[in-house]
Amino acid sequence: MADHIRWARYHWQRLVSTEGGEGSRSSHSNNKCYQSSKTIGKHRIVIPCLGHFKEEYEKVSKLYMNNKIRTTKYTLWSFLPRNLFEQFHRVANLYFLFLVVLNWVPLVEAFQKEITMLPLVAVLTIIAVKDGLEDYSKYKMDKHINNLLTKVYSRKEKKYIDECWKNVNVGDFIRLSRNEIVPADMVLLYSSDLDGICYIETAGLDGETNLKQRQVVRGYSEQVSEIDPEKFSSRIECESPNNDLSHFQGFVEHSNKDRVGLSKENLLLRGCTVRNTEAVVGIVVYAGHETKAMLNNSGPHYKRSKLERKVNTDILWCVLLLIFMCLTGAIGHGLWLSRYSEIPFFNIPEPDGKSIPPTLAGFNMFWTMIILLQVLIPISLYVSIEIVKLGQIYLIQNDIDFYHEKTDSTIQCRALNIAEDLGQIQYILSDKTGTLTENKMVFRRCSIAGQEYCHEENAKRLESYQEMDSEDEDSADDQHGSLTQMSKWQEHNCRAGNEPLKRKSLNQLSGSCPALGREDGASDVPHSGHVAFSSPIETDVVPDAQLLEKFSHISFHSYQQPEASSKLSLETMYIADFFLALAICNTVVVSVPNQPRQKMRPPLLGRMPIKSLEEIRQMFQRLSVRRLSSSPLPSVKESSPESPSSFVSKLSIFRMKLASPALDGAAQGAAEPHNTDSPENSRVPQELHGVNVAAGCENNSVTSSIKLSPLSKVCYEAESPDEAALVHAARAYKCILQSRTPEQITVDFANLGSLTFQLLHILPFDSVRKRMSVVVRHPVSNKVVVYTKGADSVMMDLLRTASEAGNHSAMEQKKIKERTQKHLDEYARRGLRTLCIAKRVMSDAEYAEWLKDHFLAETSIDNREELLLESAFSLETELTLLGATGIEDRLQEGVPDTIQALRKAGIKIWMLTGDKRETAVNIAYACKLLEPDDRIFTLKSQSRDACALVMSKILEGIQKNTSAKKKNSQKLWDVSASPSTQSLGFSAGLVIDGRTLEHVLHDSLQNIFLELAERCRAVVCCRATPLQKSVLVRLVRNKLQAMTLAVGDGANDVSMIQVADIGVGILGQEGMQAVMASDFAISQFRHLRKLLLVHGHWCYTRLTNMVLYFFYKNVAYVNLLFWYQFFCGFSGTSMTDFWILILFNLLFTSVPPIIYGVLDKDVSAEILMQLPQLYMMGQKSVAYLPSAFWITLLDAFYQSLICFFVPYFTYYGSDIDIFSFGNPINTAALFIILFHLLIECKSVTWIHTVVIAGSILLYFVFALAFGATCKTHNPSSNPYWIMEKHMTDPVFYLICLLTTCVALLPRYLLRVLQGTLFPSPVLRAKHLDRLSPTMQREAVKRWRDDCIVNYRVEFQATSGSSSLATGAVSEEESMTSASPASKIPL
Repeated sequence: MADHIRWARYHWQRLVSTEGGEGSRSSHSNNKCYQSSKTIGKHRIVIPCLGHFKEEYEKVSKLYMNNKIRTTKYTLWSFLPRNLFEQFHRVANLYFLFLVVLNWVPLVEAFQKEITMLPLVAVLTIIAVKDGLEDYSKYKMDKHINNLLTKVYSRKEKKYIDECWKNVNVGDFIRLSRNEIVPADMVLLYSSDLDGICYIETAGLDGETNLKQRQVVRGYSEQVSEIDPEKFSSRIECESPNNDLSHFQGFVEHSNKDRVGLSKENLLLRGCTVRNTEAVVGIVVYAGHETKAMLNNSGPHYKRSKLERKVNTDILWCVLLLIFMCLTGAIGHGLWLSRYSEIPFFNIPEPDGKSIPPTLAGFNMFWTMIILLQVLIPISLYVSIEIVKLGQIYLIQNDIDFYHEKTDSTIQCRALNIAEDLGQIQYILSDKTGTLTENKMVFRRCSIAGQEYCHEENAKRLESYQEMDSEDEDSADDQHGSLTQMSKWQEHNCRAGNEPLKRKSLNQLSGSCPALGREDGASDVPHSGHVAFSSPIETDVVPDAQLLEKFSHISFHSYQQPEASSKLSLETMYIADFFLALAICNTVVVSVPNQPRQKMRPPLLGRMPIKSLEEIRQMFQRLSVRRLSSSPLPSVKESSPESPSSFVSKLSIFRMKLASPALDGAAQGAAEPHNTDSPENSRVPQELHGVNVAAGCENNSVTSSIKLSPLSKVCYEAESPDEAALVHAARAYKCILQSRTPEQITVDFANLGSLTFQLLHILPFDSVRKRMSVVVRHPVSNKVVVYTKGADSVMMDLLRTASEAGNHSAMEQKKIKERTQKHLDEYARRGLRTLCIAKRVMSDAEYAEWLKDHFLAETSIDNREELLLESAFSLETELTLLGATGIEDRLQEGVPDTIQALRKAGIKIWMLTGDKRETAVNIAYACKLLEPDDRIFTLKSQSRDACALVMSKILEGIQKNTSAKKKNSQKLWDVSASPSTQSLGFSAGLVIDGRTLEHVLHDSLQNIFLELAERCRAVVCCRATPLQKSVLVRLVRNKLQAMTLAVGDGANDVSMIQVADIGVGILGQEGMQAVMASDFAISQFRHLRKLLLVHGHWCYTRLTNMVLYFFYKNVAYVNLLFWYQFFCGFSGTSMTDFWILILFNLLFTSVPPIIYGVLDKDVSAEILMQLPQLYMMGQKSVAYLPSAFWITLLDAFYQSLICFFVPYFTYYGSDIDIFSFGNPINTAALFIILFHLLIECKSVTWIHTVVIAGSILLYFVFALAFGATCKTHNPSSNPYWIMEKHMTDPVFYLICLLTTCVALLPRYLLRVLQGTLFPSPVLRAKHLDRLSPTMQREAVKRWRDDCIVNYRVEFQATSGSSSLATGAVSEEESMTSASPASKIPL
């Protein structure tokens, strides 16, 4: 064995040397190893600040962060400079800062210096206050977290003391009790659990409330007492800090140079909560901002909306317009001075008697005009947009229609700056499982040894099943027989533990097992009150009568028969192994309902009833074996020749004992030669069962605190609904998973009693292998068995071939494989999720050979993932197919209607799923993503060239069919058209699998793939990996320049959610990863309908109209100053006082546009839901086309001309002063701008009325007060008593009335003509709100009919026909033509 360890260490060092030049020298000295790691920057050395490590610790600790965190952006001293620095990153703020500085130059000064600073100071102050309040709330949270207390080992006091989190450092020993939160990432070195397990809840990280198992580092798990930090003499080398929550690589190196590999199973992450464990001890490896949780906390992600990009472009146009107006003023001023150069009145000389040349004066005037006309660039627009978006988000979050009672959740708006993009979505790319479906996996069918079992009784139960309240749930399920009654009784007890929560959620009332996670005295610890995947519809499985009959024949005798002895015996063994695989090939945690979150494990040996001295001797034998195997490290000095079985038995750090503890007592008897056919020896397994150490035997556990019924009062906490469904299916056949520890798994098998499997390895599921495996030592056969479950697309290729098995066995396996494949295809056509179950029996020699490579992989840091993957591939070969399962995942409520509505709205929907093709296609039919009349293209090719050829042939067929069908297309429309089928174009769907997707996503095929996809009404991508999903979203977004929305519910959807323009997370049963990465989070897919069609439409139209109004308002008001320059020699003076000029946009006309942007409603929600076609207005950006922007500016120019020249000609020839002339212009401008807003408002509420009246009142109050108090404010043009005089002058009122009417008349007439002669779809829809309900229904029906007719005309003009000569095209079927596809029935 020593040779094997040296061999593994040598290969590991070679791997390190390939990554860093100094790695090869690290094998002789730990210090050198550390220096090498430090040099390459990929590894981290962790040592305690104790014993002989003190001096080295002082050097190492300086490189690592402490545990204090700070999520705030500012400090008290850095707030002002940093906030200003960030605000001036905005170009608009820099522009106005430039104007403030420019106004301090005497030659170009236009206003008083203080007045020019006022708008900029106001905007900066508002944003700074907002940022400061947000940061202060973060500061208080940080202070609270940093001052939480935890137990840290003190080297001075030689004991654990209370210490604040912020004082924890890398290398410290932390001791935690039950329900305490982990303060930093730490490697688990001790657990009070006898099996070395620590249960944690990761709800704080990923939202998953199910318990997760973490285990003590191998070699420390069997300690008699708690680890003593003073005696810890090992060092830990691990990877550098990273944000990958699902991976951790490293090893513990002891003083004798032996190493033990580390994985994520040994790491407790910061933010997790310890459950069901009295005490744990660990050593900190990452602290503070280097913890994985903090590295994942990147703060709110920022996405720029499409409208924001357009606004920035239009602001550039306004800048060009400003430069043009300033150039006009500069040239005009120069010409004016040149014309009147001899008149001193117009050309005032300098103090030295010299005059400024006209050219230089024009140059100075250019900068003066920029200061004067600065309002043309709307600085307040940015602030107003932020306020409006906050208001829109508030309305979305308070929409009661988004509330979901079962989950007690509503919509979450996590991104505040892209709400308007909800109204412009063109493509929705959706996950299937948990997004379109409920993610409630229900066991429906299975196939074992080629024989299908339909479970008809279970199907009847599901058809008539409705989740009910806890009051009538027991009585409703009496018809399901005794097994179901026992299951119901168990679930009733689960509910009883949930009563203290007083929750009204239907999930708790439907019989779900509780997950309280707290005890008395720990009320301040947050907990969850629900175990996922445990509703009665998932847990209650009615067994198939035929299979149950065969299941009853299973006995120890059947295991002792040769496999080929009889067909019945072979089938019986297949059935037994099939259900054992369902029960143990998973990572399910077993909990007890009446003791919330209490894990289930076998009773202690000492609690077994002792019947004889022989049993006492066997007990002490097992205890001695346990002690001997608990040595942290194997002896390296054992150099005697070893057999493979001895190598396996002595490698205790991998928990590889030859026989399970349950069987150690009978090991000698089992090893002796005996006749298995004799009656005496045939009873050995029965006697073995009598002394078996297992949970679930109530008669043998008289002192146990938890007594078990025959059906096991346990709750299963699974990480995925598939695992839970399979475990509950096994339980229905009395193959009950009773307990799980790192060392063993106990299953209560109906006819075999309690079986304790020694758990050797777990190879978890990954997206590359698409399967998971467990390696156990079978308690009956004492052989190493590999149980594997996974997708049939990969499992079928791993089965034994004819050359690897005997003739009879090979023929039998071939028949089983063929029949099982037929059953799998049938399940997929029914829309069921399929899994293949297989096993492999290994000899000790084969296992030892594999273990050598696996040991190398587990103890390496670099290339560890690749090595583990290779190790798994080498193990999962030569499998024996046991059977397959079909699991139903029902559609969510309202999904078909939602998809139909979204497609009528012009949105194309793609389904991206990891399921097989038949399952995905049938779900697409069920949710009406595909219609029965659709033709399906199935793209399946093995090479890139073949894929390109197939797509080219499909496109050629489409074009030929289009020209052939163009003549009779009208006839086809009249016969077969339906609103749901013809609302979006081509009646074809594209189905593509994951392997072909790899070819399609290549740069050379992307364009042709997108061209084909655009011609199809729906695209279904099967067997897609998370990376392929994100690449597809990016491809559609960038290549097609389309607005995309990605929606999903799981961690595998995070990448595409982040890439899309808008990411939507579903609050499902698979944690909060998708929600935390999303921009919007909803509880049901159907909520997407109102979110887009109603709130998306409103947000987009409101914000676009407000932005256009802002441009109009600023241009109209600035032009008044521009027109005045023609009558004042372009001198840069103003006919209005500077204070009123600045406050006009900042105060008097700022609130009405905000109210307009938040509350305006062009069409009611009911009409928008009934007429999804209205959503296309936002997709085409009708409300904010370039033409709309320029028409708005032209209208602003016209209104400013009227507003200026009506008062000008009224007072022409009079001796009125400058402010008396400017006051009517300013007042008329206020009325014009505010009444213009009323014309544009689609719905005027009392809030609009109050705000507009308040703005007018505020203007007059300020003007009267200002005119009464500012006597000497500006001596050359004194505003004293100006407004008071005009208030008594009838001409003033006449000017205001006449100017307002003439200025607004064209726009008013235009709106009237649009509403009567050329009504837009929005105006037509608005008219429907005024009709009675009966007339409204008739009008909506006529509207839909008109949409169909209009679509036919448009469709014929663009493409000719939507009837395609389609086919299921695959490389195997045809490479030259597209043959008709056979439709798959729903």
